[in-house]
Amino acid sequence: MCADEDAVEGRGYVSLDDLDARSLAQRDPALFLQTWKPPVLIDEVQYAPQLFSVIKVIVDQERYNGLFWLTGSQKFHLMRGITESLAGRVAILDMLGLSQAELDGRALSGDPFLPDAEWIEEARAASGGGHGSLMDVFRRIWLGSFPRLNELGPHSRDVFYRSYVQTYIQRDVQDLTRVTDQMAFNRFLTAVAARTGQLLNYAKLARDVDIDNKTAKSWLSVLEASGLVYLLQPYHTNRTKRLVKTPKLYFLDTGLAAYLTKWPDPDSLEAGSMSGAMLETWVVSEILKSYMHRDRDAGLFFYRDTDQQEVDLVIESGDTLYPVEIKKTASPSQHGRFGFGALDKLGRKVGPGAVVCFVGRDVPLSESVTAVPVGYI
Repeated sequence: MCADEDAVEGRGYVSLDDLDARSLAQRDPALFLQTWKPPVLIDEVQYAPQLFSVIKVIVDQERYNGLFWLTGSQKFHLMRGITESLAGRVAILDMLGLSQAELDGRALSGDPFLPDAEWIEEARAASGGGHGSLMDVFRRIWLGSFPRLNELGPHSRDVFYRSYVQTYIQRDVQDLTRVTDQMAFNRFLTAVAARTGQLLNYAKLARDVDIDNKTAKSWLSVLEASGLVYLLQPYHTNRTKRLVKTPKLYFLDTGLAAYLTKWPDPDSLEAGSMSGAMLETWVVSEILKSYMHRDRDAGLFFYRDTDQQEVDLVIESGDTLYPVEIKKTASPSQHGRFGFGALDKLGRKVGPGAVVCFVGRDVPLSESVTAVPVGYI
């Protein structure tokens, strides 16, 4: 439920990872909600769908927003119970892993990423003017964004991801897809991670894993719905028929992608063949988080046409398109012209553009393009 601000104070907390609490919630949900009275946050609530009908009665009686905050890590099981019992009575907020802004203590200050002068000025002040050295960023890319893992530190990384794959992915995702060949599904996960930042090609993906196209589409749709992958759609208008219609694939947690593709440490990842794709994936996911974690719709696209003109990211805000390039460089001016001018043919207003890179602070590259440090994102 969405919370009124005055409902935050004094909120109780219970996790159904606690087997005693889970047993009570399943056996006697009414007594459970007398024990943990609202306002309350119930974590891992998908383990006790019996609670939903009782919560519905309380919400209908009280008619007050924010009595219950319901969270869970198994999205399919959680959403099944909510849509069946609490339709029309609940606001849904999808949350990805911790953002760089949250890890730096800048969470929810200001607006989502948009490369205009106002956002750049606010980001400069919030970040202290820069930050985000090459290896600092790749350490974050390699470690990933799971809160628990950021508490434990890099020494626990391999154990954490191995357990995550064996439990959440194999237990929950495979159960939903009715996977009978576990080894094929594991190969599929690795193949998807290896293609992060690339155009999605179902035929090649299916061939590499030795499955058919229908199975590849089914498995990927589950990964997308569960928040493991994100498909960035190409931007197009009715006037433009020459654009590539295939989406780009991004593995939303770069740490999990790096684990699946067997990069043993941040240094090897930074120097390796997936370095640029991982950086692009990380920046796109950070920008996506800046919208999702503020409960805003993210109008994110990419642009590519048959003339090989392309833009990594196009943000649609109102009637304006904002182009963004992502470069692993500290000297973006040396890359010469960017493809932002290709957007002029779309017949839409084009706003300021950004090159997200490793400059020390924001630097104008032209009247309409600014180099933006990755530490601002």
